[in-house]
This record gives sequence, structure tokens and C-alpha cells, in this order.
Amino acid sequence: MGRGKLRIYLGAAPGVGKTYAMLSEAHRRVERGTDCVVALVEHHGRSRTEVMLRGLERVPRREVEYRGAAFTELDLDAVLARAPRVALVDELAHTNVPGVRNAKRWQDVEELLAAGIDVVSTVNIQHLESLGDVVESITGVRQRETVPDEVVRRADQIELVDMSPQALRRRMAHGNIYQPDKVDAALSNYFRPGNLTALRELALLWVADRADEYLQQYRSEHRVSRIWGSRERIVVGLTGGPEGRTLIRRAARLAEKGAGGEVLAVYIARSDGLTSASPKELAVQRTLVEDLGGTFHHVLGEDIPAALLDFARGVNATQIVLGSSRRKAWQYVFGPGVGATVARESGPDLDVHIVTHEEVAKGRGLPVARGARLGRSRIVWGWFAGLGGPVLLTLLLSAVHLGLANDVLLYLALTVAAALLGGLYPALASAAVGSLLLNWFFTPPVNRITIADPRNMLALAIFVGVALSVASVVDVAARRTHQAARLRAESEILSFLAGDVLRGETSLETLLERVRETFAMESAALLEREGDVAPWTCAGRVGSGPPVERPEDADVDMPVGDHMALALTGRVLPAEDRRVLAAFAAQAAVVLDRRRLREEADRARTLAEGNRIRTALLAAVSHDLRTPLAGIKASVTSLRSDDVAWSEEDRAELLEGIEEGADRLDHLVGNLLDMSRLQTGTVTPLIREIDVDEVAPMALGGVPEGSAELDIPETLPMVAVDAGLLERAMANLVENAVKYSPAGRTVLVAASALADRVEVRVVDRGPGVPDEAKDRIFEPFQRYGDAPRGAGVGLGLAVARGFAEAMGGTLNAEDTPGGGLTMVLTLRAAGPSAATPHLATAERQAAQ
Repeated sequence: MGRGKLRIYLGAAPGVGKTYAMLSEAHRRVERGTDCVVALVEHHGRSRTEVMLRGLERVPRREVEYRGAAFTELDLDAVLARAPRVALVDELAHTNVPGVRNAKRWQDVEELLAAGIDVVSTVNIQHLESLGDVVESITGVRQRETVPDEVVRRADQIELVDMSPQALRRRMAHGNIYQPDKVDAALSNYFRPGNLTALRELALLWVADRADEYLQQYRSEHRVSRIWGSRERIVVGLTGGPEGRTLIRRAARLAEKGAGGEVLAVYIARSDGLTSASPKELAVQRTLVEDLGGTFHHVLGEDIPAALLDFARGVNATQIVLGSSRRKAWQYVFGPGVGATVARESGPDLDVHIVTHEEVAKGRGLPVARGARLGRSRIVWGWFAGLGGPVLLTLLLSAVHLGLANDVLLYLALTVAAALLGGLYPALASAAVGSLLLNWFFTPPVNRITIADPRNMLALAIFVGVALSVASVVDVAARRTHQAARLRAESEILSFLAGDVLRGETSLETLLERVRETFAMESAALLEREGDVAPWTCAGRVGSGPPVERPEDADVDMPVGDHMALALTGRVLPAEDRRVLAAFAAQAAVVLDRRRLREEADRARTLAEGNRIRTALLAAVSHDLRTPLAGIKASVTSLRSDDVAWSEEDRAELLEGIEEGADRLDHLVGNLLDMSRLQTGTVTPLIREIDVDEVAPMALGGVPEGSAELDIPETLPMVAVDAGLLERAMANLVENAVKYSPAGRTVLVAASALADRVEVRVVDRGPGVPDEAKDRIFEPFQRYGDAPRGAGVGLGLAVARGFAEAMGGTLNAEDTPGGGLTMVLTLRAAGPSAATPHLATAERQAAQ
């Protein structure tokens, strides 16, 4: 059975109608005869949504009890057993109650999809993991329930359910979203017009980006090269000159004028290496374009205008921004320049902007030749000088007789000019044509291909020899220049590769994308196998070309060792590009090895931490737990002994010892279990609004009466915490403070409000802790100083900090003025920003 398909209704805020739209779709499918069931839908008391549930089959929910309260969750096993064609699962980002199979509802959905069941779900834009910080800065609400972006991106269909902020607020005011007693609070907090407008923009842009990904995939699969101006994409052509910064800023301003505009800066490095740029200047321009929200690209190309246009069409760009040429006027004899060529060949779909700058006409300082080695224009001029020059010179000398010696020198000068311009072959042509014309017209006997004077024969031989020598020198120099420039181009590519590594862009997919982009390929893949006869597997792949199962199937394959290869599809690379490709391939192998080593290190670190915890637990069992057990056993043995007649006072004392030992055991085992829960990440707080003075008296129940006092004002705001975790954390802090306080000195537990936080301070007058040990005392199994063995296993403060962080708070140690230690427990005050990490949908948060 194949994998099911996922359809998501995405909204900007609660109440836009996602669930209603999902149920409407379900009714349409049922009418068409599709087997569709409601696995879980939350109507939140909205009558219109509740009406839409009628006529749809519902799978009963699973009831789960957690901390004395009953909750209902998606019954995953029941849905899998029912095996419908389509299942409706509301609120994709929901956090499940502890005790069910998966922690998140999107993980339940993944199981349904893997079983071949189509799923229709809903999610709000603020629940996407990558937008958590942005949403918090807009609304002041930190979303605790999130879903990975990749889960939503993999959906087969994403439908935006949109509503204007004004219409949504009207729905709220009419009581169509929340109960009347919550409407005023919601309208003045989460549902402010500014919040809703910003969230709506986030949703629209996110869906637009997703649509753009679909479009790029479609264009690639159908090989569409024509520009589709669905959104403004502005390509900036960089030469590495100082004018690049001006071009980038101008392109950024153009992008700002259109919604969703995008800037792509590209530097074209000729594969023949005949252009060069300052690596420092390119690095500055790369930083600038990334700071402005654009992207930087480095591409190899034989012809700069053609490569630039190919890149622009490949990314579906709508505009190209180029700088006015830095060439001087006389340099235009070599060609119209990049800007004019791009403008002429761009076609009707691409707008080309030529931007003036301060470097216009100041000279390029770079070779302007194009083509291989000497360049096309020089070779043309060389052949013109080699073939046409001797004819013109013959006509000139026929009118003006200068003597044979001078005639030979003029023809020699013309041959040298042809060699300097066009290299070896134009020089050979000039020498051949010139020697024939000299022999026929100016060497006695004239008008005959003979030479009467042996000295004239020597002159002609010297003439041909000098021509060949000069042409050979020019050709060797051009070849060396080409090689040096080629190596420079390769060094530029490798420097960018090294820069990516230094900037931390070391993921395999990022590197493969860089390879594909640099060499203008359709796809790039890193293949590996375990042995010479083992099948190839793909370690990583990017691009839209057909998948490559073997290196032999690719257009270009670069071996990396014996059992790894980098495979590219799209075109055949010239031999001179394979050296740079080999560097990319070696770096890809290193990145893959590094990723695997990092994964192994993480696993080893987890195992080492587990071993450390187990070792410490064994030590605790063998030492700290033995003492109370020994005391209990001794007291019980004494009470059961018939040899001694115990008085009532003695019996009471022995029973008190048993009770104290049992309490110590209970405390130690409780801390061990709590630490185990923290280490395994199974602590899931149930956040509620409570008063600190409700919890603090219960936290003092484990210490002797009169050893601690409370100072909690009645005006203290409520806090958003898990009452059970807060009580346990405060109890550990108070017990630790009482343990180290001198006799007769009480521990003070005080609380105060500070901005949007509430601080609970547990103050003792004990020996204190030096600054360098203040963080270490919160580590598991740490006991500061010469604490006696019976002082515990060193878990109380570690558990307290773990519980505080699980509730979104902090726990730190400070010095008590006058001596001692103060534990500062910082909690979030209840209010519009108090999020509920468990069972808290965006609707409940918004109504606070």
C-alpha cells in the first residue's frame, strides 16, 4: 500500500474558518462516495462548526487520565483499525497528553499517512517552528506547540483559509469564535488589528513561497525556459568591482517596491579564467546582499552575457540589474560590452536596468579578450593582418619602390604584427603569403617564382624563421597566460568553497547545491557503497534531474576513493573543470564523514551521560540509601527482639527512627525518579494560572516547624506554572536551605513581582558558596564542601532547576548579604504572554 496524501488548511489566526473548510471538504468527499471519517475535530463550542459534524462518521476518542484530570486524545489505534480512505485530524501542532504513543499529533498523522490513509488537517501560521521568534515579537505570545516546517512543506496540498483582520474581529465581537466572557480580552490582546495583519502577511508570504517551490519544480520537470513573471526576482550581475555595492542596494530598493521581491546577486567567473575579481570585494558584497535578505551565487560560464541570461532564466527572474561599463571609449572597438549584449539578447520577458555609478568609464584594468587563449577578436584581427596585410602592403610598395631590403623588413614587420595579434597560424599564413609576394613582385627575376641572388634567398629564409620564432613565442605566452588565468579562476572557486566551510555552511545538501549551481548542472548526488560488488546508495542529492542509481548513469562522475563518487547530470564537463570538481567531491566526502562522526559523537555522549547517571545511581544506592535502610532494619530488629523489655519511650523513639528513615528513603527515591524523568525528557508540565501563596505552604511541609518563614504579599500576581512541579522545586530549595542553615536561624521564603516575572527567593544564613561553584551545585550528584554522607545524593538542586526550566523559568544562586546563599526562582507571570505548552491551542492562548 502506498503512502497516504496530506492536505492542510493553513490559517493566519484562530477563527478564520480552517476547521469549517475542512469539514466542508469532508462532506463533498462523502457525497462522492469516499470513505471519510472524523478522527478528531475540535469545534470549541462554535455552533456552526458543530453543525458541520452532523452526517460524518466519528471515531471515538481515547480517554487519558493525567494528574487527576481526564483528557481525550486521538485514538490512533482505532483509526488504523478502521482504515478509512480519508481521516480528518484537527490541530496538527497539538501536544498529546503524556501516556499516549506519540508526543505530538503530527507524529500520529505521520503514522496514518504511512498506513496509506489520506489525512486532512489544519494548522495556524504561528505554529510553524521556524516562525516562533517572529510570532513572539509580533504578538508577545511564545508558541509552545509547534510543528516542524518540513512536515507542512511535505503536504501534497496546502490551502490558505484567509480572512481580513476586520472581518475576523467582527466574528469575534459577534461571539462566533469565543464565549462572550472572553471576547473583550481577546480583542484587546491577541486579536488586535496590528497582530492580525502581521500574521496574515506571514501566512500569505509562506504560502507564496510554497507556491513558488511548486512552480520551480514544474518548470524544471517540463523544461520551461521562458520567464514566467509570477513574482519579482531581480538578478544583480557583479564583476567584483566597487560598483557592486551600489547595484545591490539599487536592486534591493526595486525589490521592496513589489510584494515578495527577491534579490539574487551572481558573479560569473569565466571558465577560461580571463577575468578576475578581488576576493575581498566579493566577500564584502556577499555579506551586503545577505544582510539585505538576498542570496549570493557564484557561477562558471564560457560567455558572461550568455551565462548571466541562462542563470536569470533558470531562476525565473523578471529583472536584471547591471552597472554601466567601466571601459574607456576606445575599448568598445573590441565589442559592445556585457550590458549591451545582455540588453539585446534578454528578450521581451526580462527587463534590464543599466545603473550608473562612480566608476563609469574609469577603465576596467582587466583583459577584454573573449574566447580561448588570445580571444576571438584578436584572432580575427590576426588573420586579417596575416592574409590581407601582405596584399595591401604589396599594392603600396608597387607604387613606392624602397628597395628589396626595406621591402623584406616591412613584410617581416607585418608578419610579427600578425603573430602578436593572432598567434602561430596567422603568422604562418602571413609568412607564406608575404614570401610569395616578395618573390613574385620584388625579388629578381620579378614576376617569376625564382631567386637569382643567393643573398636574397638567405634574406627570405631569415624572414620566415623570424616570423615563426615570434609566432611561437606569442603562442607559448598566450598558452601560459591562459593556464595562469585558468588557475586563478579555479582558486576563486576554491576560495569560495573554503569560505563556505569557515562560515559553517557544511551540510551535505548545501555543498551539493553549491556544486550544482557552480557548474550549471540539473542535479548533483553523492553515491556510496560498502564494497566493490555492493549496490550504490545515495547519501545526499539536490536538483530536479532524474535520480542517478550508479555513477555510470550520470553525465559526469568524479570518484572519491574506492567506494564513493560525486555524480552530476545536465551536461558533459570539459576536462579542465574536473580539477575543481575533484576538490568539491573531496569536500563532500569530508562533510559526510563529519556528519556521521558528529552523529556518533552525539550517541557516544548520550551513552556516556547515561553511564555516568547509572554509575552515580549505583553509588547512591550503595552508600546514601544504605544508611536509612540500616537504621530501619536495626530499629525493626530491636522492636521484634524478645530479650529486651522496651519502655513506651524507647518504643516511640525506635518508631520515630523508622519513620525518619522511611521519609529519607522516600525523599531520595523521589529525587532519583525526578532526575530520571528530566534526563529522559519525559517531564511535560501542565501549565495553569495559580497564586504562589497556594503552593508555598505545601512546600514547607517537609522541614521542621519554625525552620522557615514565608513573606509573600497578597498583591503578588498569579504565575503560569505547573503546581506540582513548582511545589517540588520549592520544597527541594527549602530543604536544602534548612540543611545548611545554622541552628536557630530560620530560612526566609520571599516573593516579589518584577516586570512580567515573579521572583521567589529562598534565603539562608549558611556558609554560602563561592562564585566558581555556583553553577556546579546544580549538576546532578554534586554536594558542595564537606557535606556529610547522609546529606543526600546531590539531586535536590538539579531537580529544582530542571523543573524550573521545564516551566519556562530559571533558577540561579546568589550570595546573601551578610553571609549565606539565596536561591532565586524566576517564574513567568500570568497574562497575555503566558503560554500553555500542554493542551494549549492558539485559541486558549488568545483568549487569556
